[in-house]
Amino acid sequence: MAEVIVESIEDYGLSQKSRSRTLFSKVGIVGCGTVGQNIALLVSQKELEVIFIELSEEKVNTAFSKMEEELDNMIGRWGMTPGEKRAILSRISGHIGYEHLRGCDLVIEAIRSKTREQRITCRKEVFKNIEKYVLPETIIATNSTTIAITELSSELEHKERCVSLHFLTNAPGSKMIEAVRSLYTSDEVFDKVSKFITMMGKTLVQVQESPGLISIRLFVTMVNEACEILMEGVGTKADIDTTMRVGLGLALGPFELADKVGLDKVERWMDNLYGEFGDIKYKASPVIKRHVRAHQYGRSTGVGFYSYDESGKKIG
Repeated sequence: MAEVIVESIEDYGLSQKSRSRTLFSKVGIVGCGTVGQNIALLVSQKELEVIFIELSEEKVNTAFSKMEEELDNMIGRWGMTPGEKRAILSRISGHIGYEHLRGCDLVIEAIRSKTREQRITCRKEVFKNIEKYVLPETIIATNSTTIAITELSSELEHKERCVSLHFLTNAPGSKMIEAVRSLYTSDEVFDKVSKFITMMGKTLVQVQESPGLISIRLFVTMVNEACEILMEGVGTKADIDTTMRVGLGLALGPFELADKVGLDKVERWMDNLYGEFGDIKYKASPVIKRHVRAHQYGRSTGVGFYSYDESGKKIG
């Protein structure tokens, strides 16, 4: 009887070392509020694994609840099937603790803080905590628009891997992402980031490092000018928004978009830009400040420039 030779099937497969690795397979997100949720859904829809971390189980559960609600809205508009919704959510997991970011190819910081000092201090701390657990080649990005990425990455061991990526999550149907390299960012890292943006189906807009980038500087001055026109009695809020939507083709008018973004956030952007440039055009209008003092932030509170129902639909 011939001798039976048993060989391991693993010998005919690729070893772990020789197996090619995709450029991006797992993306981490620190902070899963409204912006983090939108980024998570965008990335997961491109069939990439998403790991997000939050401060508590309650915040993790809230994030999932909000994301499920957003996908249900898309199903209601015939923009998605229930099967696609399940697939998208199955690729997203939420955790507490930076150690869960191990293995990520890209980690995006999307936290929210109030004062400028908090924004810088907290984000620097986040960057340091991310670096403790990820590989040296993992790209670390911030979604912040008014804090320079050079400043945020200055205390890291591997400064060359940091970039700023601004996802325009509040602009309906936005097809672009602003990308900013720091004074330390390597060409290799920026090339990878460019490919990631292409994977997301977005257009790359490379911006020189400057507070507010392009989008926020133009947006806040438009809102401020709309408030000035309103105070002068040239037109009503509805007139001004209709002019920009119907006349100039914007998806939302300045007041509508400000309510969607959140007037508290708009005021913070303006305060930061005014502090950076000292230009009166960035000083928040009294109309905005009045709403913020009354905690009328827009859709999130049900009242802003307009009133909204529980689903965020404008009343009247």
